[in-house]
Amino acid sequence: MDSSSVSDDNSELDFHPSSDRLTRSNTDMGCSTPGCNSIDYSRTISTVSTYSEVNDENSSPYDPPPVGWPISKLVGRASPDLSKHGRKKTDDMLDWKPGSQDISLSELEMMKEKFSKLLLGEDMSGGGKGVCSAVALSNAITNLYATVFGHFYKLEPVSPEKKNMWRREMDCLLSVCDYIVEFFPSSQTLPDGTTLDIMATRPRSDIYLNLPALEKLDAMLLDILNSFKKTEFWYVEEGKQSPSASSRSFRRVVQRKDEKWWLPVPCVPDSGLSEEAQRALQKRRDCANQIHKAAMAINNSILAEMEVPESYMASLPKSGRLGVGDSIYRYMSTIEPFSPDHLLDGLNISSEHDALEIADRVEASMHVWWRKASMHTSKSSWDMVKDLVADENKNQILASKAETLLLCLKQRYPGLSQTTLDTSKIQYNKDVGQAILESYSRVLEGLAFNIVAWIDDVLFVDASVRKRLRATQQRSQKESLL
Repeated sequence: MDSSSVSDDNSELDFHPSSDRLTRSNTDMGCSTPGCNSIDYSRTISTVSTYSEVNDENSSPYDPPPVGWPISKLVGRASPDLSKHGRKKTDDMLDWKPGSQDISLSELEMMKEKFSKLLLGEDMSGGGKGVCSAVALSNAITNLYATVFGHFYKLEPVSPEKKNMWRREMDCLLSVCDYIVEFFPSSQTLPDGTTLDIMATRPRSDIYLNLPALEKLDAMLLDILNSFKKTEFWYVEEGKQSPSASSRSFRRVVQRKDEKWWLPVPCVPDSGLSEEAQRALQKRRDCANQIHKAAMAINNSILAEMEVPESYMASLPKSGRLGVGDSIYRYMSTIEPFSPDHLLDGLNISSEHDALEIADRVEASMHVWWRKASMHTSKSSWDMVKDLVADENKNQILASKAETLLLCLKQRYPGLSQTTLDTSKIQYNKDVGQAILESYSRVLEGLAFNIVAWIDDVLFVDASVRKRLRATQQRSQKESLL
């Protein structure tokens, strides 16, 4: 296990343009939580990565489930102290003894420190001015990802130390969800046959549905990385000589990485990859792409369920027209039928930064129109009622069009960073379950996007080498004919 704690300094993840969906608040987009430094993809920064938990050993498995009964015991998930993946019990971490080979004393002290910081809400003064538990857990998951995968740029297996660290600390953080329950009416039969109506507990629906899926996606991503043990391609670090002379030109081939000159460059043999290697790469790419879509869908659903902060509503413009601008407003209010694709084609969107700016404006105007559509007047004049109904219908139509336009924009730019509203929701969210699901799905989404981008880089280099090889062969054939 990597015994170094997550640094408070910004650890730039250095993802190239094709390499990281997770740079939702990267330095290019400039989206970070007010008052906090960002780690490329996170809104807040934390030095917390994990905590341990002690279970009640005196409880009997035959006792009726009390309030707060662990979800793992209700739905068959691994108990908080033992995961599905066969990880070490967290109780053993606390029961460390000299000579133990599973966890060192320094690692135990580090986990105690992180546990303390998590309880303090990142306020080391202990004055109660720290962030809420939801934000602290979200930061912990985000920074754990930065520690394990922050400098991971190649298609290669994750080191055993990093993998164990990821699984052990994520198991501790996710164990909180085992005690997030909801009540439902049930009945209990006593030994004498008497039936009592009681309120029983069950896992909260969003956690019950999404958390097992995320854990499965997590394991699948690690399996994909572990499958790159013996490959026909390799990487050349900047400043190092490639074993193949033709690889010297790969820096010119992979032009997407010129602005990230320190990233390793994928290299393939002079004849390109074999067909078997190509098929295997394409299969893994398709799998990682499906995982990315699934994680993105879960993340979007969790963000949609989060409450809109009052601070965001207070910052909205007075009218939706001011938000989107005259040109977009005229198209949305006059052109029928409304075509979001045609509207986006007419806009001068030269980069993802421009796309994010338009997304922020459209989303703000959408909430302005929805708010106006839900407002009521106390006046009973018939003319006022007619005007009110007309305005309400117009606002509803404009809000629906804005929602469609925003969805189309996000589909056109799947690597788009989080909007101002999403950032605000994460910052002010107080629901612990939603915070865990959102941050977990976000980091998995980013890792899946990276894997797809890394495979694309290898396939891109392979296609370039094959194209250059065909051109050389054709030139040789022409010269032989002459």
